[in-house]
Amino acid sequence: MSSPTPNDSGADPTTPLEAYLNTTATGGDSLYDNLNVFYNPGDIAWMITATALVLLMIPGVGFFYSGLARRKSALSLLWLSVMATAVVTFQWFFWGFSLAFSKTAGSFIGNLDNIGFKDVLAAPSVGSPRIPDLLFAVYQGMFAAITVALAVGAVAERGRMLPCIIYMFIWSTVIYDPIACWTWNASGWSYKMGGLDFAGGTPVHISSGTAALAYSYMLGKRRGHGTQELNYRPHNVTHIVIGTVFLWVGWFGFNAGSALSANLRAVMAAVVTNLAACMGGVTWCLVDYRLERKWSTVGFCSGVIAGLVAITPGSGFVPAWAAVVFGVCGGIACNYATKLKYFLRCDDALDIFAVHAVGGFVGNILTAFFAADYIAHLDGYTPIDGGWLNHHWIQLGYQLADSFAGGAYSFVGTCLILGCLDFIGKFLPMFKLRASEEEEVLGIDDVEIGEFAYDYVELTRDVKLPEDDIDEGMSSHSLEPHASAMGVHHEKNQDSVDSNQLAEWAHRA
Repeated sequence: MSSPTPNDSGADPTTPLEAYLNTTATGGDSLYDNLNVFYNPGDIAWMITATALVLLMIPGVGFFYSGLARRKSALSLLWLSVMATAVVTFQWFFWGFSLAFSKTAGSFIGNLDNIGFKDVLAAPSVGSPRIPDLLFAVYQGMFAAITVALAVGAVAERGRMLPCIIYMFIWSTVIYDPIACWTWNASGWSYKMGGLDFAGGTPVHISSGTAALAYSYMLGKRRGHGTQELNYRPHNVTHIVIGTVFLWVGWFGFNAGSALSANLRAVMAAVVTNLAACMGGVTWCLVDYRLERKWSTVGFCSGVIAGLVAITPGSGFVPAWAAVVFGVCGGIACNYATKLKYFLRCDDALDIFAVHAVGGFVGNILTAFFAADYIAHLDGYTPIDGGWLNHHWIQLGYQLADSFAGGAYSFVGTCLILGCLDFIGKFLPMFKLRASEEEEVLGIDDVEIGEFAYDYVELTRDVKLPEDDIDEGMSSHSLEPHASAMGVHHEKNQDSVDSNQLAEWAHRA
């Protein structure tokens, strides 16, 4: 086979047309200079696509959480996911990007040099010289948004919306931005120490998982927690599957996009991402089958997410065969971690801590073992010392330091933020974190959203009970045959509907 030849200009087709030599903050004057010549169009196209894929993950989180919750609070979790996108995108534009990725950042947090995307245009980005600041900013903004969307699932079924929106903005500023800075900014302490986190083991997963644990503690347990009154079965497994598919597809942009250009490192990240997801799903399913003798759909989906979380920090550092280990270890660890909430006496309704914090921690540690210098250098310019495969034994210490620092900072910081909001709520009720018991019984969708995931109009119209059966002393037994015929008995199991509510439905009909 003949060797490849350069293009007509004599340049390698994978490199930009011109080397960037400008010193202006914006990268040049677009009125007089063609600022596109400093970047490869393939890199630009891939990173725009990866940005859209990460955005797709956010409704995926909403569908996944919505399906796991009870029916009367399903829409509120979808609402919180898309609202997180809007709130955090503004925060990121306003000062979040500057606090995380300003070029003159400190070891823990950046400055306000780029507030309001000031001077964010065509200069090479902090993350990679292969893409401009503006593209890097919008891509990383999606990471900030999905991290918050993951964390706020902790408000499931008993948290109020307004204080959660305020929490989104504050948490992004105080917690996420500093962790992103010290992990991914070349000035950050973890980056300089030698910590390896390709796509967000600590900034995204450990921080969101520990924040969800803190939020669950601060809200308290749901009404009926620990009794038969509260049924833990997911109300809509189809939503869980849809959410998993959105996340699985979007994760290619999440991990492969973190190569920050279209290169072999991105390809390897895509390979290990998919393989770890598959192994995580199969592993979780097998662990559940050992106990239940059922092939759980929810278990498979949970395992897929666990595998994806575990491979995230190592996806640009480890060889393909290592993804099998990441998927299996992630699936087993996260499955057993779902029992931790009972030991911790915490009502983590959606097991966010178990899947994301524990999965992220497992991924960080495994990266210390399996990171390889030749994988990182598939992009052509990234040198690392590697992990234990390269006999770089100290890497395990670096990974542990980064993991525990991020988890502790997020947990304590979240408690302080929510504690302040709840204290203000004693004087201004709109800031109270938790809905009242009556509102919780009605459901967050009804009380906070005023809309529902499902339309019950036809159900209530179909209630045709004789007038003489509806009296003040009607017992629940006289309603049972009618309720069972309409599926309302199942509704009672799922949403704790009592006989008074059934009577009210019948009376309205």
